[in-house]
Formats: sequence, C-alpha cells, structure tokens
Amino acid sequence: MESKNIRLNYDSGNIISPEIHKIGILAIGSHLENHGPALPIDTDAKIASYLALEASNRTGAKFLGIIYAATEHPYIKHGIHIKPIELVDKHLKPILKCAKRSLKIQKVLIVNGHGGNTKIKKYLPTIAEETGIKIKLNNRIVEIEGPHAGSGELSIGLILGITDPKRLRECENIREYPEIGMIGLKEARERDKKIDESAKQLENEGINADPILGKSLLEEALEDIIKDIKLLLDD
Repeated sequence: MESKNIRLNYDSGNIISPEIHKIGILAIGSHLENHGPALPIDTDAKIASYLALEASNRTGAKFLGIIYAATEHPYIKHGIHIKPIELVDKHLKPILKCAKRSLKIQKVLIVNGHGGNTKIKKYLPTIAEETGIKIKLNNRIVEIEGPHAGSGELSIGLILGITDPKRLRECENIREYPEIGMIGLKEARERDKKIDESAKQLENEGINADPILGKSLLEEALEDIIKDIKLLLDD
C-alpha cells in the first residue's frame, strides 16, 4: 500500500506531496556503443540508469527502468542503433502506456545518457497527446560530460565502478579506438561542428580520469533532474 505522504527534497526546501506517486522516471541510454578499452559498451545505459534510479530514491517518484534501444545520427558509425521513429513507436510508447495503465503514471521524466537520443525530442508533444502523459526530457549529463568516452565519462565510470583503471593508458591509442572523443570518426567530424569541437578539445587536453570530477558531474546532473521533477510536480 502506498504511503499518503512522500517527502521530496531539493535545493529550495522540503515538499510533501502525494502527487509524486503520479510521476515516473524513465532512463534511456545506449547499450551497444563503443567507449574505448576502459569503459563498457553499455556505458550510456548504466549512467542514465544510475541517475534515474538515484533521482527516484531521492524524490519518491516511481522508477520505470530503462529503454532497451537507442537512436543515433546516421553519420556516427560506432554502435548499433535504430531509427528515431522505431524507438518511439516500438519502445517508448508501449512503456508509457503500460506505466499509465498499471501504475497510474500521469507525468514522466526521461533521463537521457546518450546524445543521439535527443532526436526523439520532436516526437514528445505527439506522444504526450496520444498517451495522455506529460513528458519531459532531461539531457543534462550529455550536456556536461564532455567528449565521448573522454575524461568526463571515464571519471563518472570511476564513481559507478564501471571504468577499468588498468586500461586507462590504452585510451590514448586513438588508432585502435577511434570512437574516443570521436577523434577518428572522420565523417562525423566533418558533418557535425559540435563533434569536431569536442574532438579537438580532447586532442588538446588529453584524458584525465578523476573521481572528484566524476562525482561533481553526477551531482550536477542529479540536481537538474530533481529540478525537472519539481517542475512536473508543480505543473
């Protein structure tokens, strides 16, 4: 039986509201994307899952799990992904409809850990209308973690226990692991200015896995996620 009151903590103070039960948190990342020698192929999925679950623990919103698929720009070729519309129709919509039917969820925050998934944002208004669920996408960790498989993700991985410290030196081998910083992905760099800038950043700064940085990035993302939960709660 659900408690009538759930305490929600965030920076501006404590709020007690039974409405938190109507909010769900759903993670989305990528399970099949290369991240160099020191990180697993499902790094984005693990980071997104951690953030979604921790935000659920801190707020009382319902944890809905993770979507087992991801999308990507066609010019980024270092993983296995599906088209945005397939992700929406075959994965996202069924989960949302089930959450509404089984858990009485009325609002959902999607916590994204993979840059390519931002392509689904344009579909959210249509999905919301079709399902009757208010939806918000939080992309904060993608915005702040820096180059792909670079210092940010490696540092986060140290905190989550998914980075292999013994293989950090191997991350300097861009010829063997061109996906690191997307430095070796020529087409992606040519077609996407942000990817090229990110690759240049890693080329200039190198890789430095730092647990202090990792903890800071996770906490910044969590604060932003909790703020979004508050916005959904007040909406």
